[in-house]
Amino acid sequence: MARSIWSGVLTFGLVTVPVGLFTATEDHTVHFHQLERGTGDRIRYKRINERTGEEVDSRDIVKGYDLGDGEYVVIEPEELDDIAPGKSKVVDMTGFVDLDRIEPVYFDRTYYVAPRGKEYLKVYELLRAALEEANKAGIATITMRGKQYLTALRAQENALVMHTMRWADEVRDPREEVEALPGRRQKVTSRELKTARQLIDALTVDWHPEDYHDTFEERVKELVEAKREGKEIVGEAGPPEATNVIDLMSALKQSVERNRAKGGTGQPQEREQREDVSGLTKSELYRRATEAKIPGRSKMTREQLIKALGEGRAAA
Repeated sequence: MARSIWSGVLTFGLVTVPVGLFTATEDHTVHFHQLERGTGDRIRYKRINERTGEEVDSRDIVKGYDLGDGEYVVIEPEELDDIAPGKSKVVDMTGFVDLDRIEPVYFDRTYYVAPRGKEYLKVYELLRAALEEANKAGIATITMRGKQYLTALRAQENALVMHTMRWADEVRDPREEVEALPGRRQKVTSRELKTARQLIDALTVDWHPEDYHDTFEERVKELVEAKREGKEIVGEAGPPEATNVIDLMSALKQSVERNRAKGGTGQPQEREQREDVSGLTKSELYRRATEAKIPGRSKMTREQLIKALGEGRAAA
């Protein structure tokens, strides 16, 4: 079992429950080492004293706030903990807001919140159930690892989750950052809007996270394997051309008609049954062959997987 990265108490009103935070996500990104071109030698980074050129042990490194002109205020790690001794272990729900009022841009990281002991299960479940029924999030601050965070506590089906959030002054105003945003003069016709809505409705799906996966990671692994075997891998096609404003209505209509011709409810499983799988990677073909329970799939080549999947769909 995972260990909690933070422990303290969660309070709402006069009710207090000891809790721990657990990391809710993990990174599956393919990681590379840095090598010198031509030699294959590893490149490593060291903590070097700028003045002496000598390497410094991490235990001898402290934080320094730059005052300018090479002058610093030195801060020890324990000094950051000392300035918030009580609050650093308390998550105090100061208010509750409707979930749909929080823009996703404010969310940062997600943690599971768990009670620290079976004797606190009832209090924990009471708060979880109440938040779920109200469809609200509890807003609080938390001090963790020398930094204070704004947080939102909300209910999942079986657990409470806490999102660390960005402060208001950390979120940029799109009107100040992006030049090419539509102004009030950019108006769409009711006909265009209606057709766009029809396309959205036609492509509406139920949310099942397991239906989606990182295809780029699979392509990276394919590239590594191909280069290991001395083979070349075919690159992906470039993006389609941008839609001309003059052709907008025509493109919308064709999109709706094409989806209807496929019998399109937009559900991923139904789309998969009708699509051409010849362009998929071997990893994706194998995943689908596993889902279809195709015998002997582990020893099949890419071409054999394509054929087997095609025969499986025809039989269905």
